[in-house]
Amino acid sequence: MTGGLTLAVLILPLVIITSAEAIRAVPNLLRAGGYGLGASRWQVVRQLILPAAAPGILTGTVLSLSRAIGETAPLILVGAVLGSFSSGGSPLELITGSYTALPMIIFSWASRPQQEFRALTSAAIIVLLVVTVVTNAFAILLRNRYDRSW
Repeated sequence: MTGGLTLAVLILPLVIITSAEAIRAVPNLLRAGGYGLGASRWQVVRQLILPAAAPGILTGTVLSLSRAIGETAPLILVGAVLGSFSSGGSPLELITGSYTALPMIIFSWASRPQQEFRALTSAAIIVLLVVTVVTNAFAILLRNRYDRSW
């Protein structure tokens, strides 16, 4: 729980800034047109501004999640160093049990002298890289799918 909350607090400002920029990027003519048709402020925001800003908001959120996947320092501070992956048990144990982060596992494996850990380290680095590239590609696809030209 503490690791998830720490990452949420770390990534939340990035999501807020990208969402605010996406909302600011909606043209004022769209707002004025909504008000000119007699819509209330809430109706303009809900039916015009948020749908127009959705691609930017989704892109910023996915990129923030991609950044959170690679974060190690906050997890080290809240105890991921000595943790291990929680497996089995009740859902409460999975949430509150010990944990670790993939970058910490990579660091641990890289510092071991056995030959087997070199291959494991390389594979884990590739997994982390693939997850980051896939989430970034997903953000680009979302942006291109829902983007509108004004």
